[in-house]
Amino acid sequence: MRRLILYIIIILACLPVLIRAEEGIWPPAMLGLKISEMQKMGLKLNAEDIYSPDHPSLKDAIVQFGGGCTGVIVSSEGLVFTNHHCGIGSIQRQSSLEHDYLTNGFWAHSKAEELPNPGLTVTLLIRMEDVTGRVLEGINSSMNEQDRNRAIKTNCEKIEKEAIKSTSFEAKIKSFYYGNQYFLFITEVFRDIRLVGAPPADIGNFGGDTDNWIWPRHTGDFSVFRIYASRENKPADYSKENVPYKPKKFISVSTAGMQKEDFTMVFGFPGTTKEYLTSSGVELQAKYENPLKIKIRQKRLDIITASMNSDARTRIQYASKHAGIANGWKKMIGESRGGDRLNTIDRKHELERGFIVWAKADPERNIKCGQLPDVFEQTYQKMRPYDLSSIYIIEGFQSIELLKFAGSFREMAGLADKTTSDADALNKVLDRMKVAARLFYRDYEVNIDREIAATIFKLISDEMDPGFKPQAFREIENKYPGDLDKYVAKLFSASVFTDSTRLFEILDNPGKKNLVKLKNDAAYRMMESCTEMMENQITPVLSSSNRKLDSLQRIYLAGLMQYENSKTFYPDANLTMRISYGKVDDYRPADAVTCDWFSTTKGILQKEDPEVHDYIVEPGLKTLINNHDYGRYSDKDGSMHVAFIASNHTSGGNSGSPVLDAKGRLIGLNFDRNWEGTVSDLQYDPEICRNIILDIRYCFFIIDRFAGAGRLIDEMNLVND
Repeated sequence: MRRLILYIIIILACLPVLIRAEEGIWPPAMLGLKISEMQKMGLKLNAEDIYSPDHPSLKDAIVQFGGGCTGVIVSSEGLVFTNHHCGIGSIQRQSSLEHDYLTNGFWAHSKAEELPNPGLTVTLLIRMEDVTGRVLEGINSSMNEQDRNRAIKTNCEKIEKEAIKSTSFEAKIKSFYYGNQYFLFITEVFRDIRLVGAPPADIGNFGGDTDNWIWPRHTGDFSVFRIYASRENKPADYSKENVPYKPKKFISVSTAGMQKEDFTMVFGFPGTTKEYLTSSGVELQAKYENPLKIKIRQKRLDIITASMNSDARTRIQYASKHAGIANGWKKMIGESRGGDRLNTIDRKHELERGFIVWAKADPERNIKCGQLPDVFEQTYQKMRPYDLSSIYIIEGFQSIELLKFAGSFREMAGLADKTTSDADALNKVLDRMKVAARLFYRDYEVNIDREIAATIFKLISDEMDPGFKPQAFREIENKYPGDLDKYVAKLFSASVFTDSTRLFEILDNPGKKNLVKLKNDAAYRMMESCTEMMENQITPVLSSSNRKLDSLQRIYLAGLMQYENSKTFYPDANLTMRISYGKVDDYRPADAVTCDWFSTTKGILQKEDPEVHDYIVEPGLKTLINNHDYGRYSDKDGSMHVAFIASNHTSGGNSGSPVLDAKGRLIGLNFDRNWEGTVSDLQYDPEICRNIILDIRYCFFIIDRFAGAGRLIDEMNLVND
């Protein structure tokens, strides 16, 4: 009996450590803090195998894909895997009714067939370095925040410039822990990125918005690209003379499959987390911002979805736009619900009460930290009406494509006020706007935008604080009381921005008269009025409040790290390389409900519904599944695993992140989180937070058995132990 009691005491003592073990998104240079714990969980590598600035390591095979995703290099010829939804913009731009790669998929059967993607980049991390001392040189407590920030900016610019002198690299210093620490990131940006392969949308986006953020998933969410470089293996603009990039390191692939409790590690570039917000900050986001954004986006999605379902061309044009709107919309719903489930605001209040008691126990701490929660609350209260008004403008007015496009002509319209024209300046603006216009009209349907405008104008008229409504909109409300639809019809028929022919007549003949015509266009004037409201009334208050909040957060977090001095704090995500670790695991989202840790192709056929666009099954895929024709990619029990879940702490930006096993081999691509776990941006809960991963074997099954593109697999190093 005494031995049993002893065991229970030991288990209870260890429980907090076990619970916290998987939490955190760690910069690779901080791995020394966690490597022992990772190895105890099963990792077979040391810290230098994962990150080293001096010799090839796993970090040399991880790329930031585009501006907000991650990818992984899997061959010695620069082959990159990322998510389908990360590559969808490029796939869409390559598509047309004649070559509908979005719907039908695309596979290059040789390097000569790989398609260039102007504007797409991938970024490799060369090294990161703690430069806190140099950044804070000359900073003292007597400085006000403005002087402090100015001095830090000057120091950062000097350090960045010196760091890349005589190189082709780029440098950026990023703040960690709200300015308590600073890291320098040296990167290399490649500009010739070519599309190699993508499955049909019915595979790459199977489940669509219906399944987004939901487990179980059955989505083949991957696409394949290749990095090209100069013959010297350096970044270069697109050229037929470029050759496949030779990486310092590429990741081997394991086809052995995973088991529950196996160690997993995610490498990537998560965008933004706010784990250390106070209760008042969480309340603003979860109770005010999210509901308003959800409402506005829902109205846009309803209109776009109906149009996409009724027309094939519209489905291609609006696929990327719809995905972008829907992704954030559903994530915010899950985040707010998850916060309620975990009582995040109440738990933050409880932490702050303890913090205040701790601060007031010491006179010096009390002066510095004792009033912080109250000051946070007052600051958030003051900024709330300005914050919500900015949402009405950004998520509302600017979501109307006509207005946003018209607003992009601000520089050109400004030339109408000049007494003499600068021909060179005008021509540069003209060239840029002609390119923008061609891209805009390619994926623009005026009928959809008109319906969105009518819906959004009514919502803003009914709900937005009158004191923050743009002047032009108030004038319209007075002129068309209760009949904004009439104004919308007039706006869309009269504006030159709804008609490419009329706009290009102006762009091809940019005289004074036409510049004035642009400036007086009703769409341009409405957007200019929105801009003036933001610049003159809303942004100054928000900027001032956010600067104050940043300053408060820096002091609060420094104090919190002293208050909870037994805890190892990880920095919030800020679009820099991070590592998270966990284990393959199921979870229980509700009473009497258990979600298994993997899904199989059986679920694809169970979800099939030809009447629902999200659940159409590709005929060729259905045949392979029915015949159990999985080749060498099936699991030991003969089933074909599609996806699995693990307890890695991930966030937006981790899409496309490689998920690695204990030996650092690729086992899957991260592509989502469970809906209940989206609250992890504010509060991580190991019992409920799961990242959703495409099993690399399903990816290979699609490439090989479905698409017949086995040449790609031949490039890679596959292991099966």
